[in-house]
Amino acid sequence: MARKFLFDPHDQCKLSAAERELVQTGYDRAIDALRRNVTPRGFTACSLADNAVYGTDANYRAIWARDGAKTLIWSLDVDDDEIAACRTATLRTVLSHQSPAGQIPAHVRIDDGLPEYGGVGGVTSIDSGLWIVIAAWRHAELTGDWSLIEEFVPALEKAMHWLAAHDANHCGMIEVPEAGDWTDLFARSYHVLYDEVLWYRCLYAFGRILHHVGRDEDATAFDEQAQRVRRLILRSFWPSTAPGETEGIPSFAEVQFGLGDARYLVAQISPFNFSWRCDVYANLLAFIMGLVDRQRALMTFRFLWGVGVNEPWPVKNIYPPVHAGDPEWREYFTVNLLNLPNHYHNGGIWPFVGGLWVRYIQKLGMPELARRELVKLAHLCSLGVAREWEFNEWHHAETGRPMGKAFQAWSAASFIKACHYLHVDPPAHDADD
Repeated sequence: MARKFLFDPHDQCKLSAAERELVQTGYDRAIDALRRNVTPRGFTACSLADNAVYGTDANYRAIWARDGAKTLIWSLDVDDDEIAACRTATLRTVLSHQSPAGQIPAHVRIDDGLPEYGGVGGVTSIDSGLWIVIAAWRHAELTGDWSLIEEFVPALEKAMHWLAAHDANHCGMIEVPEAGDWTDLFARSYHVLYDEVLWYRCLYAFGRILHHVGRDEDATAFDEQAQRVRRLILRSFWPSTAPGETEGIPSFAEVQFGLGDARYLVAQISPFNFSWRCDVYANLLAFIMGLVDRQRALMTFRFLWGVGVNEPWPVKNIYPPVHAGDPEWREYFTVNLLNLPNHYHNGGIWPFVGGLWVRYIQKLGMPELARRELVKLAHLCSLGVAREWEFNEWHHAETGRPMGKAFQAWSAASFIKACHYLHVDPPAHDADD
Protein backbone atom coordinates (compact mmCIF):
# COMPACT_ATOMS: atom_id res chain seq x y z
CA MET A 1 0.00 0.00 0.00
CA ALA A 2 1.33 3.42 -0.94
CA ARG A 3 2.38 5.62 1.97
CA LYS A 4 0.05 8.58 2.42
CA PHE A 5 1.56 11.89 3.45
CA LEU A 6 -0.86 13.48 5.84
CA PHE A 7 0.46 17.06 5.72
CA ASP A 8 0.56 19.00 2.49
CA PRO A 9 3.67 21.22 2.33
CA HIS A 10 1.36 24.17 1.67
CA ASP A 11 -0.78 23.38 4.71
CA GLN A 12 -0.90 26.32 7.12
CA CYS A 13 -0.60 24.00 10.12
CA LYS A 14 1.87 25.42 12.62
CA LEU A 15 3.22 22.07 13.77
CA SER A 16 6.94 21.53 13.74
CA ALA A 17 8.64 19.12 11.37
CA ALA A 18 9.16 16.72 14.29
CA GLU A 19 5.47 16.83 15.19
CA ARG A 20 4.42 16.21 11.59
CA GLU A 21 6.81 13.26 11.41
CA LEU A 22 5.40 11.88 14.67
CA VAL A 23 1.89 11.89 13.26
CA GLN A 24 3.09 10.30 10.02
CA THR A 25 4.93 7.59 11.94
CA GLY A 26 1.85 7.03 14.06
CA TYR A 27 -0.26 6.57 10.95
CA ASP A 28 2.12 3.98 9.53
CA ARG A 29 2.31 2.15 12.87
CA ALA A 30 -1.48 2.23 13.17
CA ILE A 31 -1.80 0.44 9.85
CA ASP A 32 0.64 -2.17 11.16
CA ALA A 33 -1.36 -2.51 14.40
CA LEU A 34 -4.55 -2.97 12.40
CA ARG A 35 -2.94 -5.71 10.32
CA ARG A 36 -2.08 -7.58 13.52
CA ASN A 37 -5.83 -7.96 14.12
CA VAL A 38 -6.70 -9.38 10.70
CA THR A 39 -8.00 -12.98 10.73
CA PRO A 40 -10.04 -15.01 8.22
CA ARG A 41 -13.13 -14.56 10.43
CA GLY A 42 -12.72 -10.79 10.88
CA PHE A 43 -11.02 -8.27 13.14
CA THR A 44 -9.96 -9.34 16.60
CA ALA A 45 -10.25 -6.84 19.43
CA CYS A 46 -6.51 -6.96 20.12
CA SER A 47 -3.54 -8.72 18.56
CA LEU A 48 -3.62 -12.34 19.71
CA ALA A 49 0.07 -12.78 18.92
CA ASP A 50 1.10 -9.89 21.16
CA ASN A 51 -1.05 -10.42 24.26
CA ALA A 52 -1.10 -13.16 26.88
CA VAL A 53 -4.64 -14.55 27.11
CA TYR A 54 -5.68 -16.33 30.29
CA GLY A 55 -8.62 -16.54 32.70
CA THR A 56 -11.49 -14.30 31.71
CA ASP A 57 -9.25 -12.85 28.97
CA ALA A 58 -9.99 -15.97 26.93
CA ASN A 59 -12.90 -14.08 25.37
CA TYR A 60 -10.38 -11.92 23.50
CA ARG A 61 -9.96 -14.92 21.17
CA ALA A 62 -13.07 -13.82 19.33
CA ILE A 63 -14.56 -11.53 16.74
CA TRP A 64 -16.37 -8.95 18.85
CA ALA A 65 -19.37 -7.28 17.21
CA ARG A 66 -18.90 -3.80 18.69
CA ASP A 67 -15.09 -3.81 18.38
CA GLY A 68 -15.23 -5.18 14.87
CA ALA A 69 -17.93 -2.74 13.77
CA LYS A 70 -16.05 0.31 15.01
CA THR A 71 -12.77 -0.94 13.56
CA LEU A 72 -14.55 -1.52 10.25
CA ILE A 73 -16.12 1.95 10.12
CA TRP A 74 -12.99 3.82 11.10
CA SER A 75 -10.78 1.92 8.63
CA LEU A 76 -13.01 2.41 5.59
CA ASP A 77 -10.63 5.02 4.17
CA VAL A 78 -7.76 2.51 4.15
CA ASP A 79 -7.21 1.24 0.61
CA ASP A 80 -5.83 -2.23 1.25
CA ASP A 81 -7.20 -5.54 -0.07
CA GLU A 82 -6.41 -7.58 3.05
CA ILE A 83 -8.01 -5.06 5.41
CA ALA A 84 -11.00 -4.65 3.06
CA ALA A 85 -11.56 -8.41 3.03
CA CYS A 86 -11.40 -8.45 6.81
CA ARG A 87 -14.08 -5.77 7.02
CA THR A 88 -16.46 -7.93 4.99
CA ALA A 89 -15.53 -11.05 6.95
CA THR A 90 -16.31 -9.28 10.23
CA LEU A 91 -19.85 -8.46 9.14
CA ARG A 92 -20.43 -11.91 7.69
CA THR A 93 -19.16 -13.72 10.78
CA VAL A 94 -21.32 -11.71 13.16
CA LEU A 95 -24.49 -11.63 11.06
CA SER A 96 -24.26 -15.38 10.37
CA HIS A 97 -24.53 -16.13 14.10
CA GLN A 98 -27.67 -14.18 14.89
CA SER A 99 -30.00 -15.75 17.45
CA PRO A 100 -33.48 -16.95 16.35
CA ALA A 101 -34.99 -13.94 18.12
CA GLY A 102 -32.75 -11.54 16.19
CA GLN A 103 -30.02 -10.79 18.73
CA ILE A 104 -26.58 -10.04 17.36
CA PRO A 105 -23.92 -11.95 19.33
CA ALA A 106 -21.54 -10.10 21.60
CA HIS A 107 -18.76 -12.08 19.96
CA VAL A 108 -18.01 -15.22 17.96
CA ARG A 109 -15.18 -17.39 19.22
CA ILE A 110 -12.33 -17.91 16.78
CA ASP A 111 -11.31 -21.39 17.88
CA ASP A 112 -14.69 -23.13 17.51
CA GLY A 113 -16.89 -20.57 15.76
CA LEU A 114 -19.46 -20.53 18.56
CA PRO A 115 -21.33 -17.31 19.40
CA GLU A 116 -21.81 -15.82 22.85
CA TYR A 117 -24.58 -13.31 23.42
CA GLY A 118 -23.75 -11.84 26.83
CA GLY A 119 -20.86 -10.04 28.42
CA VAL A 120 -19.63 -10.16 32.00
CA GLY A 121 -22.11 -12.07 34.15
CA GLY A 122 -24.07 -13.11 31.08
CA VAL A 123 -25.72 -9.68 30.76
CA THR A 124 -26.98 -9.17 27.22
CA SER A 125 -24.97 -6.98 24.86
CA ILE A 126 -27.25 -4.23 23.53
CA ASP A 127 -24.74 -2.16 21.59
CA SER A 128 -23.46 -5.09 19.51
CA GLY A 129 -26.58 -4.98 17.36
CA LEU A 130 -26.64 -1.20 17.26
CA TRP A 131 -23.06 -0.97 15.98
CA ILE A 132 -23.44 -3.80 13.45
CA VAL A 133 -26.45 -2.19 11.73
CA ILE A 134 -24.58 1.12 11.55
CA ALA A 135 -21.42 -0.59 10.29
CA ALA A 136 -23.25 -2.56 7.59
CA TRP A 137 -24.77 0.67 6.25
CA ARG A 138 -21.51 2.65 6.39
CA HIS A 139 -19.64 -0.18 4.66
CA ALA A 140 -22.12 -0.27 1.80
CA GLU A 141 -22.40 3.51 1.49
CA LEU A 142 -18.67 4.24 1.39
CA THR A 143 -17.57 1.24 -0.70
CA GLY A 144 -20.54 1.32 -3.06
CA ASP A 145 -20.93 -2.44 -2.60
CA TRP A 146 -24.44 -3.20 -1.34
CA SER A 147 -24.31 -6.94 -2.04
CA LEU A 148 -23.75 -7.92 1.59
CA ILE A 149 -26.58 -5.61 2.70
CA GLU A 150 -28.91 -7.13 0.13
CA GLU A 151 -27.97 -10.63 1.32
CA PHE A 152 -28.54 -9.82 4.99
CA VAL A 153 -31.54 -7.45 4.89
CA PRO A 154 -33.76 -10.04 6.64
CA ALA A 155 -31.14 -10.50 9.37
CA LEU A 156 -30.72 -6.75 9.81
CA GLU A 157 -34.48 -6.27 9.99
CA LYS A 158 -34.74 -9.00 12.61
CA ALA A 159 -31.98 -7.28 14.58
CA MET A 160 -33.97 -4.03 14.45
CA HIS A 161 -37.06 -5.83 15.81
CA TRP A 162 -34.98 -7.29 18.66
CA LEU A 163 -33.59 -3.87 19.50
CA ALA A 164 -37.01 -2.19 19.28
CA ALA A 165 -38.37 -4.74 21.77
CA HIS A 166 -36.14 -3.06 24.36
CA ASP A 167 -38.45 -0.06 24.17
CA ALA A 168 -40.70 -2.01 26.52
CA ASN A 169 -42.91 0.94 27.48
CA HIS A 170 -43.17 2.41 23.96
CA CYS A 171 -41.65 5.73 25.01
CA GLY A 172 -39.35 5.84 21.97
CA MET A 173 -36.06 5.15 23.73
CA ILE A 174 -34.70 1.71 24.57
CA GLU A 175 -34.28 0.38 28.10
CA VAL A 176 -30.79 -0.99 28.73
CA PRO A 177 -29.85 -3.42 31.53
CA GLU A 178 -27.00 -2.54 33.88
CA ALA A 179 -23.62 -3.40 32.33
CA GLY A 180 -25.42 -4.17 29.06
CA ASP A 181 -23.07 -2.41 26.65
CA TRP A 182 -19.36 -1.65 26.20
CA THR A 183 -19.16 -0.58 29.86
CA ASP A 184 -19.81 -4.17 30.92
CA LEU A 185 -18.58 -3.61 34.47
CA PHE A 186 -20.14 -0.24 35.09
CA ALA A 187 -23.40 1.04 36.58
CA ARG A 188 -25.49 2.46 33.78
CA SER A 189 -29.05 1.28 33.14
CA TYR A 190 -32.49 2.11 31.77
CA HIS A 191 -32.06 5.15 29.48
CA VAL A 192 -28.31 5.27 28.88
CA LEU A 193 -27.05 8.17 26.78
CA TYR A 194 -24.46 6.15 24.84
CA ASP A 195 -27.01 3.51 23.78
CA GLU A 196 -29.71 6.06 22.96
CA VAL A 197 -27.32 7.98 20.69
CA LEU A 198 -26.54 4.73 18.89
CA TRP A 199 -30.25 3.86 18.72
CA TYR A 200 -30.89 7.17 16.97
CA ARG A 201 -28.09 6.53 14.49
CA CYS A 202 -29.18 2.91 14.02
CA LEU A 203 -32.73 3.96 13.09
CA TYR A 204 -31.31 6.47 10.64
CA ALA A 205 -28.96 3.85 9.16
CA PHE A 206 -31.68 1.25 8.70
CA GLY A 207 -33.87 3.84 7.02
CA ARG A 208 -31.09 4.40 4.49
CA ILE A 209 -30.83 0.64 3.97
CA LEU A 210 -34.57 0.31 3.30
CA HIS A 211 -34.49 3.23 0.86
CA HIS A 212 -31.74 1.42 -1.06
CA VAL A 213 -33.74 -1.81 -1.40
CA GLY A 214 -36.82 0.09 -2.59
CA ARG A 215 -38.93 -0.06 0.58
CA ASP A 216 -39.46 3.69 0.72
CA GLU A 217 -42.64 3.66 2.81
CA ASP A 218 -40.99 1.56 5.52
CA ALA A 219 -37.85 3.66 5.27
CA THR A 220 -39.80 6.86 5.85
CA ALA A 221 -41.24 5.40 9.05
CA PHE A 222 -37.72 4.72 10.32
CA ASP A 223 -36.61 8.22 9.29
CA GLU A 224 -39.47 9.73 11.29
CA GLN A 225 -38.75 7.49 14.27
CA ALA A 226 -35.08 8.52 14.23
CA GLN A 227 -36.03 12.19 14.39
CA ARG A 228 -38.48 11.53 17.22
CA VAL A 229 -35.77 9.72 19.18
CA ARG A 230 -33.41 12.63 18.57
CA ARG A 231 -35.94 15.06 20.03
CA LEU A 232 -36.52 12.76 23.00
CA ILE A 233 -32.80 12.51 23.73
CA LEU A 234 -32.31 16.27 23.62
CA ARG A 235 -35.41 16.81 25.74
CA SER A 236 -34.53 14.14 28.32
CA PHE A 237 -30.72 14.27 28.58
CA TRP A 238 -30.05 17.99 28.12
CA PRO A 239 -31.63 19.73 31.14
CA SER A 240 -33.00 23.14 30.28
CA THR A 241 -35.17 25.70 31.96
CA ALA A 242 -36.55 26.75 28.57
CA PRO A 243 -40.16 25.68 27.80
CA GLY A 244 -40.74 23.09 25.14
CA GLU A 245 -42.93 20.22 23.98
CA THR A 246 -42.87 17.11 26.17
CA GLU A 247 -43.32 14.49 23.44
CA GLY A 248 -45.64 12.70 25.85
CA ILE A 249 -43.09 12.45 28.69
CA PRO A 250 -41.93 15.02 31.24
CA SER A 251 -38.70 16.76 30.40
CA PHE A 252 -35.66 15.92 32.49
CA ALA A 253 -35.56 19.52 33.66
CA GLU A 254 -39.10 19.13 35.00
CA VAL A 255 -38.04 16.03 36.91
CA GLN A 256 -34.62 17.23 38.12
CA PHE A 257 -34.97 21.00 37.90
CA GLY A 258 -32.10 21.51 40.32
CA LEU A 259 -29.53 20.99 37.55
CA GLY A 260 -30.71 24.14 35.80
CA ASP A 261 -29.27 24.55 32.29
CA ALA A 262 -26.84 21.85 31.23
CA ARG A 263 -23.58 22.08 29.32
CA TYR A 264 -23.66 18.48 28.11
CA LEU A 265 -25.96 15.49 27.75
CA VAL A 266 -26.09 13.72 31.11
CA ALA A 267 -25.00 10.09 31.26
CA GLN A 268 -28.13 8.21 32.31
CA ILE A 269 -31.69 8.72 33.50
CA SER A 270 -34.41 6.48 34.89
CA PRO A 271 -37.72 6.94 36.73
CA PHE A 272 -35.83 6.48 39.99
CA ASN A 273 -32.51 8.28 39.63
CA PHE A 274 -30.11 9.90 37.23
CA SER A 275 -26.39 10.32 36.65
CA TRP A 276 -25.33 13.94 36.21
CA ARG A 277 -21.83 12.85 35.08
CA CYS A 278 -20.56 13.65 31.63
CA ASP A 279 -20.14 10.57 29.46
CA VAL A 280 -17.43 12.10 27.30
CA TYR A 281 -17.52 9.30 24.72
CA ALA A 282 -21.30 9.51 24.25
CA ASN A 283 -21.27 13.31 23.99
CA LEU A 284 -18.59 13.16 21.30
CA LEU A 285 -20.62 10.58 19.38
CA ALA A 286 -23.76 12.70 19.67
CA PHE A 287 -22.15 15.55 17.72
CA ILE A 288 -20.23 13.42 15.24
CA MET A 289 -23.37 11.39 14.49
CA GLY A 290 -25.45 14.51 13.85
CA LEU A 291 -27.70 14.36 16.91
CA VAL A 292 -26.42 17.51 18.64
CA ASP A 293 -26.08 20.85 16.87
CA ARG A 294 -22.90 22.94 16.83
CA GLN A 295 -24.13 25.39 19.47
CA ARG A 296 -24.65 22.65 22.04
CA ALA A 297 -21.46 20.86 20.97
CA LEU A 298 -19.45 24.04 21.51
CA MET A 299 -20.90 24.40 25.02
CA THR A 300 -19.87 20.82 25.74
CA PHE A 301 -16.40 21.39 24.34
CA ARG A 302 -15.84 24.40 26.57
CA PHE A 303 -16.83 22.35 29.61
CA LEU A 304 -14.64 19.38 28.64
CA TRP A 305 -11.69 21.63 27.84
CA GLY A 306 -12.10 23.48 31.09
CA VAL A 307 -12.06 20.34 33.25
CA GLY A 308 -9.12 18.92 31.29
CA VAL A 309 -10.47 15.64 29.96
CA ASN A 310 -7.58 15.69 27.48
CA GLU A 311 -4.91 15.81 30.21
CA PRO A 312 -2.42 14.24 30.37
CA TRP A 313 -3.58 12.66 27.09
CA PRO A 314 -6.79 12.63 25.05
CA VAL A 315 -9.19 11.64 26.52
CA LYS A 316 -10.92 10.38 29.67
CA ASN A 317 -14.12 8.49 28.87
CA ILE A 318 -16.19 10.03 31.69
CA TYR A 319 -15.89 13.01 34.01
CA PRO A 320 -15.61 12.90 36.95
CA PRO A 321 -14.79 9.30 37.96
CA VAL A 322 -16.93 7.48 40.53
CA HIS A 323 -15.34 6.97 43.96
CA ALA A 324 -16.25 4.56 46.74
CA GLY A 325 -19.06 6.02 48.80
CA ASP A 326 -20.65 7.77 45.83
CA PRO A 327 -24.27 6.67 45.21
CA GLU A 328 -23.16 5.41 41.78
CA TRP A 329 -20.40 3.21 43.23
CA ARG A 330 -20.84 -0.57 43.01
CA GLU A 331 -18.67 -3.13 44.78
CA TYR A 332 -18.25 -5.05 41.51
CA PHE A 333 -16.21 -2.13 40.15
CA THR A 334 -13.25 -3.81 41.87
CA VAL A 335 -13.56 -7.03 39.81
CA ASN A 336 -10.10 -7.63 38.34
CA LEU A 337 -9.29 -4.15 39.76
CA LEU A 338 -10.60 -2.72 36.51
CA ASN A 339 -12.96 0.07 37.48
CA LEU A 340 -11.11 1.73 40.31
CA PRO A 341 -11.30 5.54 39.99
CA ASN A 342 -9.36 6.77 36.92
CA HIS A 343 -9.22 3.21 35.56
CA TYR A 344 -10.88 1.52 32.59
CA HIS A 345 -14.54 2.62 32.22
CA ASN A 346 -14.35 4.67 35.41
CA GLY A 347 -12.65 7.68 33.86
CA GLY A 348 -9.72 5.96 32.16
CA ILE A 349 -8.06 7.40 29.06
CA TRP A 350 -9.09 5.59 25.86
CA PRO A 351 -7.15 6.31 22.66
CA PHE A 352 -10.12 5.44 20.47
CA VAL A 353 -12.18 8.09 22.27
CA GLY A 354 -9.22 10.42 21.73
CA GLY A 355 -9.63 9.93 17.99
CA LEU A 356 -13.26 11.02 18.29
CA TRP A 357 -12.14 14.03 20.35
CA VAL A 358 -9.83 15.15 17.52
CA ARG A 359 -12.62 14.84 14.96
CA TYR A 360 -15.09 16.61 17.26
CA ILE A 361 -12.78 19.62 17.47
CA GLN A 362 -12.23 19.58 13.70
CA LYS A 363 -15.97 19.45 13.08
CA LEU A 364 -16.43 22.42 15.42
CA GLY A 365 -14.22 24.38 13.02
CA MET A 366 -10.97 24.54 15.01
CA PRO A 367 -8.48 22.75 12.72
CA GLU A 368 -5.30 24.11 14.33
CA LEU A 369 -6.37 22.88 17.76
CA ALA A 370 -7.50 19.57 16.27
CA ARG A 371 -4.03 19.04 14.79
CA ARG A 372 -2.37 19.79 18.12
CA GLU A 373 -4.65 17.29 19.84
CA LEU A 374 -3.78 14.76 17.13
CA VAL A 375 -0.13 15.21 18.04
CA LYS A 376 -0.99 14.53 21.69
CA LEU A 377 -2.92 11.45 20.62
CA ALA A 378 0.09 10.28 18.62
CA HIS A 379 2.28 10.65 21.72
CA LEU A 380 -0.23 8.57 23.67
CA CYS A 381 -0.36 5.82 21.06
CA SER A 382 3.45 5.75 20.89
CA LEU A 383 3.63 4.55 24.49
CA GLY A 384 3.67 0.91 25.43
CA VAL A 385 4.45 -1.63 28.12
CA ALA A 386 6.93 -3.76 26.18
CA ARG A 387 7.72 -1.56 23.17
CA GLU A 388 6.83 1.70 21.47
CA TRP A 389 3.63 2.27 19.50
CA GLU A 390 1.48 -0.37 21.18
CA PHE A 391 -1.83 1.43 20.56
CA ASN A 392 -2.99 0.20 23.93
CA GLU A 393 -6.58 -0.38 24.90
CA TRP A 394 -6.66 2.22 27.72
CA HIS A 395 -4.41 4.26 29.99
CA HIS A 396 -4.50 5.44 33.59
CA ALA A 397 -6.20 8.83 33.76
CA GLU A 398 -3.63 10.45 36.07
CA THR A 399 -0.32 8.86 35.10
CA GLY A 400 -1.17 8.31 31.43
CA ARG A 401 0.57 4.94 31.54
CA PRO A 402 -0.79 2.11 29.38
CA MET A 403 -2.77 -0.53 31.27
CA GLY A 404 -4.83 -2.29 28.63
CA LYS A 405 -4.11 -4.76 25.84
CA ALA A 406 -1.49 -3.98 23.23
CA PHE A 407 -2.32 -3.37 19.58
CA GLN A 408 -6.01 -2.79 20.22
CA ALA A 409 -7.82 -2.71 16.88
CA TRP A 410 -10.17 0.16 17.61
CA SER A 411 -7.36 2.29 19.06
CA ALA A 412 -5.43 1.97 15.81
CA ALA A 413 -8.49 2.42 13.59
CA SER A 414 -9.65 5.54 15.43
CA PHE A 415 -6.21 7.11 15.03
CA ILE A 416 -6.27 6.29 11.32
CA LYS A 417 -9.73 7.82 10.97
CA ALA A 418 -8.65 10.98 12.81
CA CYS A 419 -5.69 11.36 10.44
CA HIS A 420 -7.89 10.99 7.38
CA TYR A 421 -10.56 13.29 8.78
CA LEU A 422 -8.07 16.08 9.39
CA HIS A 423 -5.64 15.73 6.52
CA VAL A 424 -6.88 13.59 3.65
CA ASP A 425 -10.54 14.22 2.94
CA PRO A 426 -12.38 15.71 5.93
CA PRO A 427 -15.19 17.41 3.97
CA ALA A 428 -16.38 14.14 2.42
CA HIS A 429 -17.42 12.45 5.66
CA ASP A 430 -18.51 15.41 7.75
CA ALA A 431 -21.17 13.56 9.77
CA ASP A 432 -20.04 9.95 9.68
CA ASP A 433 -19.49 7.60 12.58
